[in-house]
Amino acid sequence: MPDTVVVVGAGLAGLSCAIRLHSAGVAVRVVEAADGVGGRVRTDVVEGFRLDRGFQVFNTAYPEAARLLDIGALDLRAIPSGVIVFDGGRRERFMLPWRHPEHLFSGMLADVGSVQDKAALAALTARDLALPATLLRGGPERTTLEELRHRGVSSRMIDKLIRPFLAGVVLERELETSSRFFHLIWRSFAKGTIGVPALGMERIPLQLAARLPEEALTLGAPVAEVTADGVRLARGETVPARAVVVATDPATAARLCPGLAVPRMRAVTTFYHAAPRSPSDDPTQIVDAEGLVTDTLVLTDSAPEYSQDGRALISTSLLGALSDADEPRVRERLAQIYRTDVSGWRHLATYPVREALPAMAPPFPLRRPVRLARGRYVCGDHRDTGSHQGALVSGRRAADAVLADLG
Repeated sequence: MPDTVVVVGAGLAGLSCAIRLHSAGVAVRVVEAADGVGGRVRTDVVEGFRLDRGFQVFNTAYPEAARLLDIGALDLRAIPSGVIVFDGGRRERFMLPWRHPEHLFSGMLADVGSVQDKAALAALTARDLALPATLLRGGPERTTLEELRHRGVSSRMIDKLIRPFLAGVVLERELETSSRFFHLIWRSFAKGTIGVPALGMERIPLQLAARLPEEALTLGAPVAEVTADGVRLARGETVPARAVVVATDPATAARLCPGLAVPRMRAVTTFYHAAPRSPSDDPTQIVDAEGLVTDTLVLTDSAPEYSQDGRALISTSLLGALSDADEPRVRERLAQIYRTDVSGWRHLATYPVREALPAMAPPFPLRRPVRLARGRYVCGDHRDTGSHQGALVSGRRAADAVLADLG
C-alpha cells in the first residue's frame, strides 16, 4: 500500500488539510482541476485591475487563519468597520465606535433605530465579545431573526440596518441563518480587522501553497473517480493512495463520494466597474436597505493596488446567480447610490458564484463528519461553517482524522 495521502482540491480546505498532513510527516499529493490554487479564492487581472472572483474580505479575527497564515505578509488594506445604509435616497452611517470614535455621534444619530435599539445592539455585541466562542457555539439555537427579537432589537432596526448588512455576509435576506453562527460571525466582525490583501485575495491560498513541497501539488488534473486504492484522473492516470480526502465544492464532493449529504448552497454575483475617479469620498461599504443591490464599495479607496493606473474599481454584489444581462439595472442603481453620472463607467466583469456559501438554517450542525469511512474523508466549508474559518478548520479536522486512522 502506498504511503501517500491524496487531497482532491486545492482550495482553502484542501491546502489546510495538506499542510497539517505534511507537517506531521505524511507524504501528501494535492490534485487540483483548475490551473491555480484557491478554489473560490482567486484573483484575475483584467485591464490592469485585480478582480477577486466574487467580492470577499479577510477577517483577522479568524483563529484558524491566524494559526496558518503570516497575516503581516498579506499586506492587508483595511476596510472601515461599519456601513453606510442607503434607503429612500438617504445615507445613514453606522460604524463600530471603538474602531471609529470620530463617528460615534453620527452613529448615535443615524436613523436606523431608536435609542433603545442601539442599546440592545450594543449589549448583544458586548455579550458576544465577552463570551468564549465555545459558549456561543453551544447556546440556544433559533433563527437570526428570532434571536434579534429575543435580544430586544426592533423590526425597524432589523430592516434598516441588520438585514441589509447580513445579506452580504450570509447571502440571504430572511435572516433564517442559525443564531449560533450569527453570534460567531458578529463576534468576529466586532473583534477583527476586515480587509483585502494589497495584491488580491489569492495571496491567501498562494501563501498556504508555499508551505507545501512543489512536487506535492498537481494542477490541471480533474479527478474522475475515487477508487478502492486511490483516485483516477480524467486524463486516465491512476494515483494510488493510502487515504483520499475530497476537498472540493459540494456538488463535486457528492459525485466523488456517492451518498454524501450536502447542504443547499447560496449564490451571489459580483459586478466590477471601472471609473475615471472614485465616485465617493468614503471607503466605507454601502448596503442597500431596499435590496435592489446587496452592497457596493469603491475597492480602490481602501486598496489602491487593485488598480494599476489610478482609475477607481467599484465592486457591487447581488444575491443569486446573475449575468451580464443584469448589468444595466445594476448600473442604474449605482447612479442613485453614488449620486453621479455612471454612463462613462466601464463594465469589467461579472462573477456569478453559484455555490458561494452553504445555507445555515437551524438546526445547523456547526461540525459535520469529515470521516466517511476508513481511508475516505471529506472537507470544505460545507462540513463546518460558511466562512474562510470554516474551510480552514474542516481541512485540519479531516487531516486529524486521517492521522488517527493511519496511527
